[in-house]
Amino acid sequence: MQALKNDAVKTFDRAVHTQFNATRLRICSTAGTNTTALALFTTGTCTATNNAAYNSTYHKMVIDTMKERNIPPYLGDDYVSLAWPTTYRTIKNNLEGIHQYTRPGLGLIMNGEAGRYENTRFVEQTNIGKGISNDGTAWTIGVSDWIYFFGEDTVLEVVVIPEEIRAKIPTDYGRSKGVAYYALLGWGIVQTNATDDRIVKWDSKA
Repeated sequence: MQALKNDAVKTFDRAVHTQFNATRLRICSTAGTNTTALALFTTGTCTATNNAAYNSTYHKMVIDTMKERNIPPYLGDDYVSLAWPTTYRTIKNNLEGIHQYTRPGLGLIMNGEAGRYENTRFVEQTNIGKGISNDGTAWTIGVSDWIYFFGEDTVLEVVVIPEEIRAKIPTDYGRSKGVAYYALLGWGIVQTNATDDRIVKWDSKA
């Protein structure tokens, strides 16, 4: 039962990721440690090679960009950021000296959340692979990897039959049995143009 649940989570995450990756807003650093060299692409393709680790300075610029594009927050005043734990390493080091939560805010921590800074909740995941093709291959420069930033109204889920565990009808005189998860679900990105897009991807050409 637990193995089926784990497999279902990975399968659903990958299906949703396909829609997140359809965003037309891509942002990246184009000059290494020069944190003023940040490029935004609105065609769904990043045409520059990202050669910088994501840090708190870049983060402020990304969030400013989202606010100025009138992307509504996801929860309260906060956006959500989603990436691999190692992709966040530099910014987590930047934030070690910052008190990230007040006592009342501890009850609002999301599943997988690693911290909160500049109107953003950082959530870690490991179901979607690293690299341009999500096959685990590192970016050419190798100091960062993809990150998604999103607000409200991103990807819509349509449920016909919710996920459930189903048992196979026994055959071979009751000796052949089986169990599987079953669902009829679908996902689709809500906004399909750059002007209204709610998702920004920290990306790279290679």
